[in-house]
Amino acid sequence: MVCGSTGHTGLEQAFEHGRRTGNVSGIDVIEFELPYSNKMGFVSRALVFLLFAWRSIMVALRHDCDVVFATTTPLTAGIPGIFARWLRGKPFVFEVRDLWPELPKAMGVITNPVVLAMMSVLEWASYHSAHRLIGLSPGIVEGIMKRGISSDRVIAVPNGCDLDIFAEAVEPWRPESVAASDLMAIFTGTHGLANGLDAVLDAAAVLKRRGRGDIKLVLVGDGMLKPGLQARAAREGLDNVVFHPPVSKRKLAGLMASADIGMQILANVPAFYYGTSPNKFFDYIAAGLPVLNNYPGWLAELIQKSQCGYPVGPEDPEAFANALVHAADHRDLLPAMGQRARELARAEYDRDILAARFVAWVEGAVT
Repeated sequence: MVCGSTGHTGLEQAFEHGRRTGNVSGIDVIEFELPYSNKMGFVSRALVFLLFAWRSIMVALRHDCDVVFATTTPLTAGIPGIFARWLRGKPFVFEVRDLWPELPKAMGVITNPVVLAMMSVLEWASYHSAHRLIGLSPGIVEGIMKRGISSDRVIAVPNGCDLDIFAEAVEPWRPESVAASDLMAIFTGTHGLANGLDAVLDAAAVLKRRGRGDIKLVLVGDGMLKPGLQARAAREGLDNVVFHPPVSKRKLAGLMASADIGMQILANVPAFYYGTSPNKFFDYIAAGLPVLNNYPGWLAELIQKSQCGYPVGPEDPEAFANALVHAADHRDLLPAMGQRARELARAEYDRDILAARFVAWVEGAVT
């Protein structure tokens, strides 16, 4: 496993010449001293991505391996695989977690036509260099095939549910500012441009005007936009919004065990509708939480079909608030929704089932 510096690899020794290595749970890990954060600016992040790609190329060209596996984002993660495929003849499997440059372009994050053109070339080269590809959602698989990849070379393997973490008995807990009698809706993840968390604050403002102080919206995580969200909440007196720092998945399981609703929130970007596979959604259903989803697409359709939550339209704070009020006023309905969510997790998204599909696909690239 080759990765940047996260502080969570299990390696504790000092970096030497910008890297450290070791064996963690039977996995040989090479960790580059390349820290990354969503709070970093575009140029800083781009530099980290390129440095990681360059250093990973050296690993791909020198280390013994049977198959090279690369996963986005960013798109530059596929560069070492391209080199290993064409210079060493190694089988290359490429997992696409987001469609680049389609998503950054749709979000307006990248507007330079030269940069977009270069990314488009890299996308095409990555897809056509890979022996096999994996897409995390139906829209991603479709996007890959639109670049000229035949259907027999790409498979859908979405993010999975950690049932061994979220479906087990844990100690429930709540932030101090959330009463046991409050309906607690939680969001867990990055506070960035793609997440569109102003939608949560918009709904909180509606709830505040209605005098629904019994509904608390808890945002767990960090990111570039968190300070601005906190400033807005303070400015508007939105004391029904609670900000909490990131926690480990084990601790997060305890929070979910005490929560009533999981909020699956994204910015209103059509490319997201079928082109994302958010981890948090699968954590919510593994924990048996009804899900409030605020954008159309495959997840909204899945929630509606499974009757395991509240799909609402984008940029509609009244509908968002109405769903939370309905949940607060009809709490007797939530356990059945949560049960259907967990049944969906076990039947369709158990990580063990998905891992078997993943392994078979990777082994096929080798044989």
